[in-house]
Amino acid sequence: MSEVLIILIKVICALVWLLLITLYLTWLERKESAVIQDRIGANRADILGIRAIGLFQPFADAIKFVFKEDFTPNFSKKFLHTMAPFISFFFVAVTIAVIPFGDVLRIGGREIKLLIVDFNVGLLFVLAMLSLGIYGIILGGWASNNRYTLLGGMRGAAQLVSYEVALGLSLVGLIMVYPSLNLSSIVHFQGELLFGWLPKWGVFLQPLGCLVFFFAAFAETKRVPFDLPEGESEIVGFFTEYSGLKWGLFMMTDFMEVLIISTLLTTLFFGGWQVPWMAADGFHFPWGGEWQLPHGIVVLFQVLAFNLKVFFFCWLQILIRWTYPRFRYDQVMDLGWKLLIPLSLANIIGTGILMSI
Repeated sequence: MSEVLIILIKVICALVWLLLITLYLTWLERKESAVIQDRIGANRADILGIRAIGLFQPFADAIKFVFKEDFTPNFSKKFLHTMAPFISFFFVAVTIAVIPFGDVLRIGGREIKLLIVDFNVGLLFVLAMLSLGIYGIILGGWASNNRYTLLGGMRGAAQLVSYEVALGLSLVGLIMVYPSLNLSSIVHFQGELLFGWLPKWGVFLQPLGCLVFFFAAFAETKRVPFDLPEGESEIVGFFTEYSGLKWGLFMMTDFMEVLIISTLLTTLFFGGWQVPWMAADGFHFPWGGEWQLPHGIVVLFQVLAFNLKVFFFCWLQILIRWTYPRFRYDQVMDLGWKLLIPLSLANIIGTGILMSI
């Protein structure tokens, strides 16, 4: 099997995983919000009379978006108006290329890394791509040629720039502890043990950095309580002049950001694909004893552990979204500049002092 074919298969598998999970996050949000509000939720779409608790609803929504009228205002800047949602979607989707789903899969004497591209600066690549997604928001608001959409785009830009500072600073302490920008290497570092029994996960070595990263990353998704670019009770959102598939792309980008943030939290702070006390040949328990496992079972455990952690953080973000009301603009800015950034700086200083001791 050629290297090009292997990369092509990995790209297809990663994109199918990304798009399918993103699609079903819409179902999860509708069901989770229904439980919180004592409702049933989406359950009417069916195939041959089978409803399956609404599992077909995301596909019905996708069909609706594809065939719904794609309206472009005459007063808009049509080319940029069309490109904006694709820019937002692309720069978020491409980050999946450096996320490790597992360690290595051995087939016929060949070792296949379970990620698309193993960049030495994978963490910088992710941060760069996520920050470029801001252009989709700005262009969407500006190209609509509507003062209210422009206001929403500018608020979104101000919010993302503000929280990207805290987001980047929160990872400095992590890089000090795990001296690498390669995401696979960071996951391998977390396979070690503290005190002979505690997994050396980032959340245990950098608890403050983990909290700052989570809140800053959650604000980057632009969802309640940080949905300043939309803010229906205050302004008209930046994608007001969009409909059909282009509106659907903006919505899918929001859910995709939830998924990407969950993968980053898992990879950086919760061991990634690591399973506590599991090595390449099976389990090695700190209290003594081993449990040898075939290589294929070990890989299955790793991929399953990664997905379970990611699903948990997706569920948590949706839970927060349906629990807290929207913050005011000044509250969001104060949280970013006056709380998260000082905390991240304190985390860097504290990490340096502890490492020097």
